[in-house]
Amino acid sequence: MGANNGKQSGSEGKGSSSISSDLSSSTDQTSTKAPKNAATSEDSDLSMRTVSTPSPALILPPRSSSAVLNGSSTSSSTFGMETIAMVHTPPTSLTHPQRGLRQPRDQQGAPIDILPDHAFLQIFTHLPTNQLCRCARVCRRWYNLAWDPRLWRTIRLTGDVLHVERALRVLTRRLCQDTPNVCLTLEAVVVSGCRRLTDRGLYTVAQCCPELRRLEVAGCYNVSNEAVFEVVSRCPNLEHLDVSGCSKVTCISLTRDVSVKLSPLHGQQISIRYLDMTDCFALEDEGLHTIAAHCTQLTHLYLRRCVRLTDEGLRFLVIYCPSVRELSVSDCRFISDFGLREIAKLEGRLRYLSVAHCGRITDVGVRYVAKYCIRLRYLNARGCEGLTDHGIEHLAKNCLKLKSLDIGKCPLVSDAGLEQLALNSFNLKRLSLKSCESITGRGLQVVAANCFDLQLLNVQDCDVSLEALRFVKRHCKRCVIEHTNPAFF
Repeated sequence: MGANNGKQSGSEGKGSSSISSDLSSSTDQTSTKAPKNAATSEDSDLSMRTVSTPSPALILPPRSSSAVLNGSSTSSSTFGMETIAMVHTPPTSLTHPQRGLRQPRDQQGAPIDILPDHAFLQIFTHLPTNQLCRCARVCRRWYNLAWDPRLWRTIRLTGDVLHVERALRVLTRRLCQDTPNVCLTLEAVVVSGCRRLTDRGLYTVAQCCPELRRLEVAGCYNVSNEAVFEVVSRCPNLEHLDVSGCSKVTCISLTRDVSVKLSPLHGQQISIRYLDMTDCFALEDEGLHTIAAHCTQLTHLYLRRCVRLTDEGLRFLVIYCPSVRELSVSDCRFISDFGLREIAKLEGRLRYLSVAHCGRITDVGVRYVAKYCIRLRYLNARGCEGLTDHGIEHLAKNCLKLKSLDIGKCPLVSDAGLEQLALNSFNLKRLSLKSCESITGRGLQVVAANCFDLQLLNVQDCDVSLEALRFVKRHCKRCVIEHTNPAFF
C-alpha cells in the first residue's frame, strides 16, 4: 500500500514504525494520483492518510512482525495468527527529496532508467500481481507504468493466509478509478488455493468486473452457489470457470431475478465453455441437469470424483450440450455402460474421455464409444477391470486417430489386445499399462515395432523382461519408459 500515517498512543508507539488501527480503513481508499513528496509525521491526523497503491502485505502472507521489502519498511501486529495492521513507508526518494539532492549527479540515475516506457511495460507483463504492486512503489514513473490498464487484464493471487478479499477490494477499486464502479479491462481473476475466500470476495468481483472471461477459485471451499450465480449473472462473457474443490457448489445457474427476466431463453445466456467441477462431491444428477440446460455451449467439462452422479445425469448432458469435446467422469463409481452409450451420442465431436476407476464399465460401453466417437484422441480407462482384449480391439480398429491410452490396472488386457492396438493405432504417442498383470514382453515388442512415434510408455509393476525394455528403447528413440526394473537404466 502507499504510505499510511497513523497516530501512536501509549507505550506501543515508542521506537517502532507507525501501525494503523484498522487495516480495512486504510485499504479501502486508493489515490487517483501518484504519491507526493512529503515526509511522514507521527502526529498527522488519520483523515489525512492517502493510499497510493495496494500494499504487498495484502498480496503476500506476512513472514514476520518486521521486514524490509524492496527498501520499504513493513511493520505488523498480529492477533490469532492474522495480520490486522500493515504500514509501508514510501521510498526515500519520495519522502526525503533532500537526500537525493546531496548525491553526485552521476549517481542519481540508474542504468535501467534509460529504458523506454514500452520496454518497461513488456517487462511488467511477466510479473505476478504482488510484484507489480511492489514495482508501483519504486518511483513516480514506475507507479504510472505499473498501473497501466494493459497490465491489469489478470489478477492472480495465491496463498492460504492471504487477505484475498481485502486485496480484491483494493485492487478492483484502484482499477475502477477511470471508469467509476466498473473495471472494463479486467478479464481474468485467479485466486486458486485462497481458502479464506468467501462469497463476499466473489460479490466484489461480480459487481466490479462485468467483462470477466475467466474465473478460477479452485480449492476455495467456502464459496457457495449464491456467489457463483452472482458472478455468472453479472459477467455475461464468462467462458472459463474453475470451481474444483468447492464442495458447497452444487449447481451453475443464473440468479432468480435474472432468470425471470430472461425467461424462457435464459438457458442460452450463460456463455461458459470450460467448466471444472472436480471434487464437487455434492453435485447430483439434478444439478448437472440444471448446468447442462443453462450452459449449452460447454465444450470442456470435468466432473472427477463427483461421486453422486449416475448415468441419468450424463443423459441430460448429451441432450443439452451436444458440443462437448472433453469429458471426465473419473472415479464416478455409479457410471456404467449405459452412461457410455449416452456419451457415444456425442459422436465425432468427442476428443477426450476419462472414465478411470469407473468399475461398472465393460467392453460393451467401450464398444459404443469406439463405434461412434471415431475421432477420439485420448481415453483413460485405468482401473476399469471389466475391460478385456475385445474392447481394446474395437477401440483400435475404429479410433484410428487415438494418441493417448491409459489401460492401467486392467488385469484382463493381455498381449493379444496390444497386438491389435499396435496393428491399427500408428499415431499412438502415450501408452500406460501400469499394473497390467497379463502383459508380457512379447506384447511390448509388437507395440514398439509398429508405433514408432511412441513418446511415453508406462510399464510399472508389469512382468516384462529386460530384453523387451531394451527392444522398445532401440525402436522408439524418443520414448520415455517408466518401469520398475532396477536392471534397466
